[in-house]
Amino acid sequence: MAFFLIGDIQGCMAPFSRLLDEIAFSPSRDTLVLLGDLVNRGPDSAGVLRRVQALGASARCVLGNHDLHLLAIAQGVRATGRRDTLDALLGAGDCAALLDWLRHQNMALHTPIGGRDLLMVHAGVLPQWSVAQTLALAGEVEAALRGPDGVDFLRQMYGNTPDRWDDGLHGMARLRVIVNALTRLRFCTSQGVMEFDSKDGAASPPPDYLPWFDVPGRRTASATVAFGHWSTLGWRSQPDLISTDTGCVWGGCLSAVRIGASLDERELIQIPCPQAQPPGR
Repeated sequence: MAFFLIGDIQGCMAPFSRLLDEIAFSPSRDTLVLLGDLVNRGPDSAGVLRRVQALGASARCVLGNHDLHLLAIAQGVRATGRRDTLDALLGAGDCAALLDWLRHQNMALHTPIGGRDLLMVHAGVLPQWSVAQTLALAGEVEAALRGPDGVDFLRQMYGNTPDRWDDGLHGMARLRVIVNALTRLRFCTSQGVMEFDSKDGAASPPPDYLPWFDVPGRRTASATVAFGHWSTLGWRSQPDLISTDTGCVWGGCLSAVRIGASLDERELIQIPCPQAQPPGR
């Protein structure tokens, strides 16, 4: 029995299939967690969703910004972007079933391994949040997305404000902060003010900002946080951190991490990918 993490696939079905073969993934034996952005920018988003759905309970996902973007487009509350490659999926006969499956995936996941918490998100976690609070806040977004007002939630989901967490936030402002942290965060201040423009690597933060995982006193520092989203950061493995987006859709690699009996036991497996999108994020 093996436990695997896989970073941003973004519709790159062929590399995903090759990676599953490379790790000899067995649905009856192994567990796979996909760290968001299953779709968009690559050539076969529908194929990725079908393959993951077919893996059944052996595969779990957290939702990324591109996954939420797809759901918003499908509901007619967001226009298709210039770089989007979602038309084939949106026109597929099984589109409604695939989107319903996607809508019921998680915003964050957690499992203890070898006595340490593994917290899995797409992008990041605000420094004020503990593991338990992150999961509870993720649950609030999941309930909104799956509930009767899900379309209205998607309509109001976009925007950069509020740009920081406050326990007194409520309604859509509260949900928007949670979504932005879990699916878009790269840099924030030591007080947790988020910045959304910079897509550079961790060594080039905007003035007065830090990579979210370098904020002193971060409450999830005692756990290991696994995430994707940040292709310019690439593969990074630290006791409290596993970064998995290695830029498959930009001509990099698609990466899987095999976790052993403890979170210190990590093996990186990579498949080179043809460039599916021109440079520029």
